Amino acid sequence: MFTIPETLTLTTVSNRQSTDIALMAHLLRRAGFGATRDQIDKYLEKGYEAVVEELLNPDRAPMEDEDLMDRYFIASVEARTANHANPQWAWRMATSYKPLEEKIALFWHGLMAVGGVKLDHGLEMLTEIELFREFGLGRFQELLQEVSRNPGMMFWLDNQNSHKDAPNENYGRELLELFSMGIDEMGEGAYSEDDVKTAARAFTGWASKVTPPPFFLGPFEMEFQFDADDHDDSEKMFLGQTGNWNGEDIVRIICEQRATAHFVALRLYDYFVSDTPDSAEIERLTDVFQANNGEVRAVLREIFNSDHFKSEAVRFRKIKSPADLVFGTTRLVDRFEIPELDSGTLANYTLFMGQYLMNPPSVEGWHEGEEWVDSGALIERINFASTEVSRLDARGVQRMLDRVRETGDELNSEQFVDACLDGMGAIDASPRTKSILVDHAERYGTPWEVEAPDSLERAIEMFQLIVSTPDYQYC
Repeated sequence: MFTIPETLTLTTVSNRQSTDIALMAHLLRRAGFGATRDQIDKYLEKGYEAVVEELLNPDRAPMEDEDLMDRYFIASVEARTANHANPQWAWRMATSYKPLEEKIALFWHGLMAVGGVKLDHGLEMLTEIELFREFGLGRFQELLQEVSRNPGMMFWLDNQNSHKDAPNENYGRELLELFSMGIDEMGEGAYSEDDVKTAARAFTGWASKVTPPPFFLGPFEMEFQFDADDHDDSEKMFLGQTGNWNGEDIVRIICEQRATAHFVALRLYDYFVSDTPDSAEIERLTDVFQANNGEVRAVLREIFNSDHFKSEAVRFRKIKSPADLVFGTTRLVDRFEIPELDSGTLANYTLFMGQYLMNPPSVEGWHEGEEWVDSGALIERINFASTEVSRLDARGVQRMLDRVRETGDELNSEQFVDACLDGMGAIDASPRTKSILVDHAERYGTPWEVEAPDSLERAIEMFQLIVSTPDYQYC
């Protein structure tokens, strides 16, 4: 029962505290999937820069609930398809105490896309996600080398069909165009068509071993294979450098290019900072990338600690991806203690909203920003979020109610709305949205202006209204 202690009075925080809270909440939304108000307070005790370092340096130890997850998600242990593998990754994004590790895996999964429908090997999809966890924050060259040896990627981009007498250009082309150097608005890159052909020749012999068909317990693991007899070992010119290059040389030369540093900086900025590029910031991050030997962690450290990232100008300006919305809301309500059957359906909700995890629509991955939201997806997003914040059996919802209650028992309509916004993870609302929420509170009453049986409903109703606003679609 939602009751109001008679002795509590309205409490306020100083402007400095309010600023610190808002900044920490902003960091946790962008470097992860958001946090509850209680978690924000715990992070504040550590200090902003210390939290940045903690996020950037997750321990590589197995998660404590790994055995429990395998017990509940039996089909994921030897996952046949992406659908079998999805519950395991969804659980990690919904509960992991290493949120940036999962966020960076999602970033690279969308950039170096491999689709589960064509690959049709759930176990390999999980292997790829683990690859992004392990190498995603390190040196870009090392990540690109690992991706180039990944049997799922080689199969996805047809490199098993690339032979020294008949090179297949798929991997060489996507490596340059989509994974590393990119193209401009005119479709031009800092490389030539001859460079694509040379890259294809250098990667001949790099392939996925022939994998036996799945047996009744699940699929066999995929393995990388290099066939020296099928490799073109002749002299090659690539990006102006001549030598007997192989795939490792191609990756090394790519990572020496300013265009690659700019490409990675741009994509990191777009994903973690803003849907609208800032040329000066991206050039600065490009310099950081090159000065730190291509370490992704160094670029993200510069991003998160910068005045630009901390400014109000970039807060609540990025449209949430379906994963951001689903797992951010799931973390907020905190209703899962074990990886039960219901939690195994979380990835379905991102699919309904347009993001089929472990199965990007094409080699380009997903298109971020406004393309996430159309009329159909918006209905799914609102329905999911409003249902979740109304679950009274969820620990997070109870804590949200407690925090609103503890704010005081003499709140006016505006103070009540502010308390709800704060209790939901220090989220913000535009003046127009705020006025609509306050108007609703004035029209139907705050919990303290109605009979006790209706108190809980008024607060839950306000939570539902907040997640139904356009503002909640941004992070």
